[in-house]
Amino acid sequence: MRAAVCPAYGPPEVVGVRELPCPDLAPGQARVRVAAAAVNFPDVLLVAGTYQVKVTPPFVPGSEFSGVVTEISPGIDAFAVGDRVAGTAMFGAFAEQVCISVDALTPISDGVDDHTAAASGVAFRTAYHALRSVARITTGDDIVVLGAGGGVGLAAVGLATALGARVTAVASNPEKLAAAARHGAVRGINHRTEDLRAALREALPGGATAVLDPVGGELSEPALRSLARGGRFVTIGFASGSVARIPLNLVLVKGIQVLGFQFQDIPADEFTRNETELRHLLASGTVAPLVGASYPLTEAAAALRHVADGRAIGKVVVDVCAPV
Repeated sequence: MRAAVCPAYGPPEVVGVRELPCPDLAPGQARVRVAAAAVNFPDVLLVAGTYQVKVTPPFVPGSEFSGVVTEISPGIDAFAVGDRVAGTAMFGAFAEQVCISVDALTPISDGVDDHTAAASGVAFRTAYHALRSVARITTGDDIVVLGAGGGVGLAAVGLATALGARVTAVASNPEKLAAAARHGAVRGINHRTEDLRAALREALPGGATAVLDPVGGELSEPALRSLARGGRFVTIGFASGSVARIPLNLVLVKGIQVLGFQFQDIPADEFTRNETELRHLLASGTVAPLVGASYPLTEAAAALRHVADGRAIGKVVVDVCAPV
């Protein structure tokens, strides 16, 4: 099978396509012929060797995919050969085949295309669990979303809107802000051309209920300052490449909660509730991912670079089935 392989840690350009043996099917797994795989910022970090979890090279990057079940281990009745499925894993998606636990698979609803199915796993699940169980967004809340044009950020805009919140989107160019507006943001701030602290103070004179931050760096502090007393600041990543220094005096004086997001920290009952609600929102078309760019498997390195450089609007997809 063809697969994009990271032979050693480095920039996206180290990734190249080569022929690999097809993976062996283990008990409890299904073999999936991959149609499309989506790129996430952690994929870039895994290739660089800078993610909080290390994968030893050589490995196949890619953490979410869509495709068709072609083989299933004995005793499994949750899926059958021919089922269209989407799945998530730490790595392995940028390949023509994956063998994966059936617990990591979900059926694709009728009418949902392969690109949409591949692009609605990691980013939407991250955003929804962070909004629902960490930020605890409810109707009428004012929420600031940093990186609002990227995969997680744009998902958060649409999902927070679906939860009844008013979203102030912060992004780096007009195109990303326009996408955020189409997904429900009531206002947008270009942090490249505006003073973010002043713009947030003007937009939210009463302060924000919550901030969702997948970016970090120099944007975090002015976003933190925009919170109302008792507000919640949720950090879920550092796409800027740097970790912010938070002035703890603001946390003390304003009674702010600074919260980190990890899937494993979500209580089991809330996790099940969130997954069920999210599947309904996606299946009903209430929310949907924006696929801003797609690349053939042979250009997987370029797809990773697109995300690494912060140029992605919505999700970037690797079209694994595209002809060579």
